[in-house]
Amino acid sequence: MAIASDDFRFIAELIREQAAIVIEPGKEYLVETRLGPVAVTAGLVNVAGVVRELRAKRAGPLLQRVVDAMTTNETSFFRDLQPFEHLKERVIPDLLERRKAERSLSIWCAASSCGQEPYSMLMMMRESFPQLQQWRVQFLATDISQQMLAKAREGSYTQLEVNRGLPAPLLVKYFHKKGIEWQIDDSLRRAIDWREFNLSARTWPGMGPFDIVMLRNVMIYFDLATKRQILANMRKVLRPDGFLFLGTAETTINVDDSYASDVLHTACYRPKAA
Repeated sequence: MAIASDDFRFIAELIREQAAIVIEPGKEYLVETRLGPVAVTAGLVNVAGVVRELRAKRAGPLLQRVVDAMTTNETSFFRDLQPFEHLKERVIPDLLERRKAERSLSIWCAASSCGQEPYSMLMMMRESFPQLQQWRVQFLATDISQQMLAKAREGSYTQLEVNRGLPAPLLVKYFHKKGIEWQIDDSLRRAIDWREFNLSARTWPGMGPFDIVMLRNVMIYFDLATKRQILANMRKVLRPDGFLFLGTAETTINVDDSYASDVLHTACYRPKAA
C-alpha cells in the first residue's frame, strides 16, 4: 500500500529534524522501501503503523531504527580512488614533514558508514608509511547510524563487499575467512575509535583538532544552511594547516569561502589562513 501523503510529510520532517537529511517530494517509494522492513521487525503491519507509533512517542529504539533505515550508507573500499592517491602522494608526506617533531597525527572519518573508508585509509597507511607505526596516530570514525557502527566495529564483510574496490593482495594480507564472510585483522579494528555522532548538531564539543578529515559523500543530503553550519564547525576542529576531503560531487564554493581547494581536480580543501 502506498504511503499516505501526511505520513510521508511526517517522516520527511522527522528525518530532517533528527539527521538534517532532506527527503524531497517524489521520494515516497524510498520511504516505503526502507521502512517496510522496519515495520516487520517492530511487529507492525506497515509503514503507517510505524508512523502511528512515532506520532505517539518520538523517541526510543523505533526512532533510531527509522533514522538508520533512512540514512544512505552506500560505500566501498577505496571509493573513488583519487582521494586515496592524493593522501598517499601529497597529504600524508606533507604532514609527516610538518609533524616530525611531535610525531603525532589525528584523523577523522566523519561519515564512516560501515567502515570501508577508515579501513581503506589504515591499509594504505600501513602499506605506504610504515614509519607511522612509531607515531601516535589517533583515528576517529563516526556515523549517525548505530547499525552501521556495529558492523564497522565487527569489521566483517561479505564476498560482494570485499570485491568492491579491495585489491586482492590487501584482502589476503589484512583479512581472514570467517564462515562465509571476511574478517579484518584485529590490529586494524583496535586502531579506530568508533563513535556515534550527528554532524548536524549545532555545536561539536570535545572534537579535534584534526590533521585530516574525511567528510565525503554526505553533504549532498543536506540543505544549504546545514552545509554552512557543518563547514563552520569543521573549521573550528580542523588544524590551520589540515586537510578536508569532500565527495567528488561536493564543494565549499558558494557555501563557505574560508576554504580553498588544495589541488585542482581534487575534492580536498584547506583553511585559507594556512
